[in-house]
Amino acid sequence: MQKSTALLKKMGKWLLGLLGVLVVLVAGYVIYMQLQYFRIDDHQAIATENNPSDTIQLNHAYTATTYNIGFGAYSPSYSFFMDSGESLTGEKSHGKYSRAYSKKETEKNTSGSIQTIKQINPDFAFFQEVDEKATRSYGVNQLERIKQGMNQYGSAYAKDFHTAYLFYPLTEPHGAVQGGIVTMTKHHVQSNDRRQFPVSNGFLDKFFDLDRCFLVSRLPVSNGKELVMINLHMSAYDKGGKSRAAQLKLLNQVMSEEANKGNYVIAGGDFNHALGDSVHQFPTEQKTPDWVYELKDSDLADGFHFVKAANATSVPTCRETDTAYQPGFSYTVVVDGFLVSDNVKATAENQDRQFSYSDHNPVKLTFTLQ
Repeated sequence: MQKSTALLKKMGKWLLGLLGVLVVLVAGYVIYMQLQYFRIDDHQAIATENNPSDTIQLNHAYTATTYNIGFGAYSPSYSFFMDSGESLTGEKSHGKYSRAYSKKETEKNTSGSIQTIKQINPDFAFFQEVDEKATRSYGVNQLERIKQGMNQYGSAYAKDFHTAYLFYPLTEPHGAVQGGIVTMTKHHVQSNDRRQFPVSNGFLDKFFDLDRCFLVSRLPVSNGKELVMINLHMSAYDKGGKSRAAQLKLLNQVMSEEANKGNYVIAGGDFNHALGDSVHQFPTEQKTPDWVYELKDSDLADGFHFVKAANATSVPTCRETDTAYQPGFSYTVVVDGFLVSDNVKATAENQDRQFSYSDHNPVKLTFTLQ
């Protein structure tokens, strides 16, 4: 009896000691995350590398693309740990992976995304979710891959995701991330201004959500005005839509200021909103995800409108990633595209790539300045 009591006491002390160690480790990790955490300041000037000299002309047709490359992870079979969904019959699903399958897979998808845009050969190319250095993409420098693969373009890079090592999920930590958005151009850029979107500063949100931003690039036009190209990536995991509403307000303010100067404005990227009445546009066996919010022309500042792709009713630009991509089953929607000021004449086409290299399809814009 005495031996049993002594043994229980030893086990109790051992468990208390272990618990104490765990508390210290968790507390130390929280302190580490807090010390590493910061938000990037608004109005950060970004240089254009390899800046071309060609000036934009009136009444000349130009092209632009936007493509969220999903940090090179999203093969058609890939699902993401932060996404969940439910089928029409009530079966719930949850994404599996927090990293790409492998370095080789990341390299394949990154190269495929770059080749996809090179085949289109646009004057401007917007990219989102481009990793510079990240655990989730096995250290593949996608920024450098894009610049090397499109070396006839000028480039500007704005960081929108910078985080210390995230030990979540425990079975496969997301790790540390340095990533952002990239604007590639064949025409001379006068300046780039990184604008900070309003984002949540909640204790957990600030570590898992991106430091959302948009990059405002100014290009001189032959008539003395400016073409203002805006590359953006709005919030997705935004319960209640509060951050997205604040982001749209800022975007509208910036665009209105430019339009009032008589400048030409084009904003493109991943809006993370359903565009062009696409919420229920495509065949699916899944319920509409909670993150889907509509964005219409009536939500934009006066003098602006979305350019609806000619094939917007047949080609989606984004797939839900709670499961592998299954055509006809997976929920799909249009969240990528462009909006323009009324002095820009434009058409668009969603590029049907069957989500081969990303959970997004690219969009091509053709435009002239009036």
